[in-house]
Amino acid sequence: MHEQHRRFYSHHLGQDIDMLVFGTWGYPVVIFPTSGGHDNEARDFKLIEAARPLIEAGRVKLFCIDSIDRFSWYAKHLEPAIRVKNHVFYDQFLSDELVPMLQKECNVDKIGVAGCSFGGYHALNFAFRHPNHVAHLFTMGAAFDIRQFMDGYHDDNVYYNNPPEYLPGAQSEHFQWMNIILGTAEHDFCRHSTFNISRILQEKGIHHTLDVKPFGDHDWPVWREMFPQYLNTI
Repeated sequence: MHEQHRRFYSHHLGQDIDMLVFGTWGYPVVIFPTSGGHDNEARDFKLIEAARPLIEAGRVKLFCIDSIDRFSWYAKHLEPAIRVKNHVFYDQFLSDELVPMLQKECNVDKIGVAGCSFGGYHALNFAFRHPNHVAHLFTMGAAFDIRQFMDGYHDDNVYYNNPPEYLPGAQSEHFQWMNIILGTAEHDFCRHSTFNISRILQEKGIHHTLDVKPFGDHDWPVWREMFPQYLNTI
């Protein structure tokens, strides 16, 4: 399985970003790490290994991007307004710099996004903020309400990056074309958050799959089982 490390400069972030790429061709899927995680996390916790057959068959090409959670949601040393603004810069990096790169490299109009735990938040938030960029969305064991990181602070940036708040009123024809799978497990402590997003999508008439594994909890073994199953729907 081909693995490549890339480091490139983001003008929106004003810093270098690291990314691990797995595969040489196939449909591009961006994988976001869990809370404060880095580009090597999905490899080190064997999520990439679980998808090896699909990667080696040229079905998918996986792009494991670094996070900046330590400068945004988890940056307790910064004021809440600055935390969320740093996330906005990250979102702009994704939409204006990363996605065009992948569109050109893989000759596609849209990409896939995926993530476990807090990576699932990043994947879903990006997908519904930029549905014109995303064709496939896979979340595994995710929670989606980011107000817990804001110490009571709230502004438009918080609202428009908090899916439980903005999704009920969000509109786009691209929602109906998106392949959405929300994964959780019977004993996952984030299960109710996933159920809530599923309820919102159902009320909006947005087709999706709610996949509840009758085993496991909030941990990598169940996510490693989910991931290749979800990729197989591409």
